[in-house]
Amino acid sequence: MVRQAQPTAGPSSTTQHHGRFGAGLGKGKGTAAKRHRRILRDNIQGITKPAIRRLARRGGVKRISAQIDDETRAVLRKRLEDILKEIGALLDHCKKQTVTVDHVVWVLKRLGSPIYGFDHLTRRF
Repeated sequence: MVRQAQPTAGPSSTTQHHGRFGAGLGKGKGTAAKRHRRILRDNIQGITKPAIRRLARRGGVKRISAQIDDETRAVLRKRLEDILKEIGALLDHCKKQTVTVDHVVWVLKRLGSPIYGFDHLTRRF
């Protein structure tokens, strides 16, 4: 008499995963779909109205117009783009990939607004 294989109730031992090796359980090793999508939003909105007011107060401003927030963010974005573009060109020229304090100091000096206290002679870190 020939015995026929009985179907099992659970998964076979060859496909069963034990421990940490299942799909989606490691650090990016699984092929499962991600649970959360990253939403790209305008990060310049992180410069809040109170932060702009604090900067203006430090600069000696007494009254602030209602439309100043968007204008301040636009000016800040333009300035950061200019600085980062120059830093990128400098890194390409030097064949480097890491931005250092010296790169930022050099670019700010080149753009006409030097920052003091961060050169290699006075830096204490």
